[in-house]
Amino acid sequence: MSLLLKVECYAGFKADERPLRFAFQDKPEARSVEVKEVVDQWYGVGYRCFKVLADDDNIYILRHHEKQDVWTLESFRRGQAKSQD
Repeated sequence: MSLLLKVECYAGFKADERPLRFAFQDKPEARSVEVKEVVDQWYGVGYRCFKVLADDDNIYILRHHEKQDVWTLESFRRGQAKSQD
């Protein structure tokens, strides 16, 4: 089961070109997560996926179901803890 997201995107050459920030749709009190970098992206039939590094240093895979114009969280990986040298 995928989590629904509310995603704000950069719209340049085309609409929803790349995600800028996102929040969990079922938790309106949750803070918005800023995208620091789009690490990778790929396409499938009727969808696009973005692997992003967020401002919380975690990796997320976001899927945009284009026909329904719905965004979901497909995967999450906690970032590496920063060492305190």
